[in-house]
Amino acid sequence: MRARILILHLCSSMSNDKLRVDKYLWAIRIFKTRTQAADAIAAGKVKSNGLDIKSSKPVSIGDRFEIKTEARKWVIEVTGLLHQRVQYSEAINFYIDLTPEEDLVKKADSAFIEYTGKRQSKQGRPTKKNRRDMDGFM
Repeated sequence: MRARILILHLCSSMSNDKLRVDKYLWAIRIFKTRTQAADAIAAGKVKSNGLDIKSSKPVSIGDRFEIKTEARKWVIEVTGLLHQRVQYSEAINFYIDLTPEEDLVKKADSAFIEYTGKRQSKQGRPTKKNRRDMDGFM
């Protein structure tokens, strides 16, 4: 498996083929589909060095992208070109995640309340057991 990763990495690094940004973001599993990647780029949610880009922009090693998805914010640097979609454990070898820690921590703190729809514990309406306990107390 490591040999396959190395071969993919070497082949993709040496090829002179151009790789589009939308295809690259799909291949490294930032987006589930190429259409989602292209739509995010068109909406201005993907930036290269702080500037808006087009889906057809060629990717090269060393490029840095700032990506905003529904799940989180990404800042990545390209370390290798990947022309086809591979499993996550292989795909992470083709970029470096440079996302600041405060963005990761902030999203993790708010994820429980915002996205699950569950209420925080010990807040809101009391349970039947709690009501019985309160009735016995008074």
